[in-house]
Amino acid sequence: MTDPSNFLDPYTGEPVITDPVELREHRKRRLALAYRVFGAMGWGSLGDGHISARDPEQPESFWLGRYGVPFRFMTPDDLVLVHADGTVDGGQINVAAYYIHAPLHEARPDVVAAAHCHTPYGTPFSAMVTPLAPISQEACAFFGDQEIFDDEEVNISSTDGGKRIATAIGGARAAILRNHGLLTVGGSVDAAVGYFLMMERSAEVQVKARDAKPIGAEPARRVHDMFDEVAAWQVFQWAQRTYVPDSI
Repeated sequence: MTDPSNFLDPYTGEPVITDPVELREHRKRRLALAYRVFGAMGWGSLGDGHISARDPEQPESFWLGRYGVPFRFMTPDDLVLVHADGTVDGGQINVAAYYIHAPLHEARPDVVAAAHCHTPYGTPFSAMVTPLAPISQEACAFFGDQEIFDDEEVNISSTDGGKRIATAIGGARAAILRNHGLLTVGGSVDAAVGYFLMMERSAEVQVKARDAKPIGAEPARRVHDMFDEVAAWQVFQWAQRTYVPDSI
């Protein structure tokens, strides 16, 4: 059987699609599925959380789920295009999503997608204002590749707040937003969300195993290097098949 991951760009976790129109439609389908996975897990049910996908023809703009659509019902037609100046084509958005994602996409041209939500373990873990320790396999994916946004602005109310988040995450694949939750990025929607799923599981382990013994730096680094964008893509495939197998 052919391994579909063989057709992915190893640096982005995204299929190699040269036609920008086709690539846009691909990203929108994956983004709608990502919202559905979050919804199937019970996340975003209070209107919190957002996932973005950069537009291939207008790279300063990105797609978001339209505000008010339950995550578990999201379709490509429910996505709206958000421009760098804050104007939106297609409906309303959670304005905090613009404040967070616009500066992040501007600062990180390598980032196609970013994911954030107030999850059962990521949010309480973020209140401890500490990095993930290498105490589980998934946590090693963030070994030396995570940052902390140590700021009391938990309700991001301007692009200034988003710029501080972008500065905090730097070139890392994830950030812990103090008292707020988790944020992950990736070279594809699938990779960004795959990393988020691993990060949430890692936060659960650390919340439950307060006195866990971490593994050493070298073994943790080896596992980190194995969990690249394609590995994160694969995590998302498992989640999509498990939680929303009959979706778009």
